[in-house]
Amino acid sequence: MENWSDEEIKGKILHKLTRLGKFKHSHTSIDNLPKGFPPEIRKRAKDMSKELKKEGILFSKPTPYGEEVSIDPTNREKIIYYINKFLEMS
Repeated sequence: MENWSDEEIKGKILHKLTRLGKFKHSHTSIDNLPKGFPPEIRKRAKDMSKELKKEGILFSKPTPYGEEVSIDPTNREKIIYYINKFLEMS
């Protein structure tokens, strides 16, 4: 499982956030997103979370204690696509 594609990493991030119900006004720290990945992939997971923000899939909310993110549910098709890519790896 060391050969993760960018899409699979994005899918795992989105899968985690959807399970936790992190949509719109429910946020979590961006620093929590790489948790749960193998240590050698965590840097890429952080990069992929930044790409998800650029794609408009993640909302960013600056706070005094750090950046928080949540899912923008208007990009439903892309979210489902990435999650399915992650689930297909199992």
